[in-house]
Amino acid sequence: MSVVPEFVPVPADPRVPAGAPRGAAEPLTALSPRPLRRTVLSQAWLEVTFLHWPLDPAVVAPLLPPGIRPDVHEGVTWVGLVPFRMHGLGFGRGPGLPWLGDFLETNVRVYGVDALGRRGVVFLTLECERLVPVLGARAALRLPYRWAAMGRRRVGRELTWTSRRITPPGVPAPAGFVRVRVGEAIPDGELDPLDAFLTARWGLHTRWHDGSTVHLPNEHPTWPLHGAELLDCREDLIAACGLPAPEGTPRVLFAPRVDVRFGLPDLPPPSAGANPAGEHANRSRTRRRARNPVVRARPERGDPGQAG
Repeated sequence: MSVVPEFVPVPADPRVPAGAPRGAAEPLTALSPRPLRRTVLSQAWLEVTFLHWPLDPAVVAPLLPPGIRPDVHEGVTWVGLVPFRMHGLGFGRGPGLPWLGDFLETNVRVYGVDALGRRGVVFLTLECERLVPVLGARAALRLPYRWAAMGRRRVGRELTWTSRRITPPGVPAPAGFVRVRVGEAIPDGELDPLDAFLTARWGLHTRWHDGSTVHLPNEHPTWPLHGAELLDCREDLIAACGLPAPEGTPRVLFAPRVDVRFGLPDLPPPSAGANPAGEHANRSRTRRRARNPVVRARPERGDPGQAG
C-alpha cells in the first residue's frame, strides 16, 4: 500500500473550504471538518464490510439528488456494497432503542459533492431487516430504506452476509451474498489515498420532502480499517439501483466498529445545473431557517461551542 499524505486540515465549521473556489470538493480529512453542535441520532456500526467497484461518473450522475455531482478520485467514481450490523440506534445522546435499535443492514452507496464542496454519501438503497426502522427512516428522512430478510455468520476471520429484499409475489427480489476473510489492521499513516476517499465521508446527501436536497452531517472517530480478502460475492442489488452490474474484483475493506452521531439536516445553496424547482425550494427553506431560530442547531447543554 502507498502512504497517504497527512490529511489537510479544514478550518472549523467553514461554509466553503478555505482558499477553494465555490463548489470545489473539500479536502479529505481523518476527522469531521465540521464538528456537530447538536446530536440528533446516535448509533454504532459493527463489522462494516466495504466492497467497492469503479464506475464512469456519467453513469452515476443521473441517480444523484438535485445539485449533487459525482465525487471522483483520479477521474473515476465508485459504487459501494456495504453490509454491517447496526447497534444501539437511538435519539440524541440517549440509550439505544431496545430491539429496534439493533439490526443487520446492507446499503448500496455512491459518492457526491454539493455546491459547498461537501463530500458525502448518496444511498441508492438501504436493505434492513427491521420493518419499523425502514418505515421511520423513509418517512422522516426520505432515505431509500427497504425491508429485507438478512443473515450473518462469522467463523474466526471469515464473515458471511446474506440479504434478500421482501417484495410482493411476482415482484423481483434483489439479493446479495458476500463472504470475506478479515485481514490485519492498516497501520497509521499507511492508508491508501483511494481508501481514504471511499471512507472519509462526513455526511450524506438526500432528496428532501419538497424535492430539494439536504445534507445530513455525521461525526465519528477515525475509521479503524483492516484489509480484507473477498472469498465470494453474488449480488444483484447494484443493478437493481439502475447501475451496470459490477465487473472485476472489488476493493475490500473492513472496520470492526465505529461509534457515529448525526446532526440536524442542512440545506446547501442552489448550484449550477440543479433542478429549478429544487433551487427555489432551497432558497425558500434557507430564508425560513434564517427567520426561525428554533430550527438552528444549538450547543448541547454544558458544552457551549464545542462538538456535540
